[in-house]
Amino acid sequence: MNYFKKRIQSFGHAFRGIRTLFKKTPNALIQLFAAVAAVVLGFMLRISNGEWLAVIIVIGFVFALEAINTALETLADFTCNKEMHASIREAKDLSAAGVLIASLAALAVAIVVFLPKIL
Repeated sequence: MNYFKKRIQSFGHAFRGIRTLFKKTPNALIQLFAAVAAVVLGFMLRISNGEWLAVIIVIGFVFALEAINTALETLADFTCNKEMHASIREAKDLSAAGVLIASLAALAVAIVVFLPKIL
């Protein structure tokens, strides 16, 4: 029983992390707006199952990387007491680059999926 209780608690921690992500990360709110817009547009334009799969994957990818980026930045700021060291700056820049790359991939998917249906 203890094993199952711990698994249930781990979901609670994860949901608390999602709340924290949207509460403390302005970029996550922008990404949420874009994700909702993509889903609404997907329903309006009746995209195919394959297109839905691509849209869902890139939305999840962007949010997952944003959460990892935020976690890394939080740990880095805590570790260095918000003093900027070259190694910390580089790690934070690389983490942010991951989110940017995922966001650009999501934009590319949006262009491929939605643009032909709009034009």
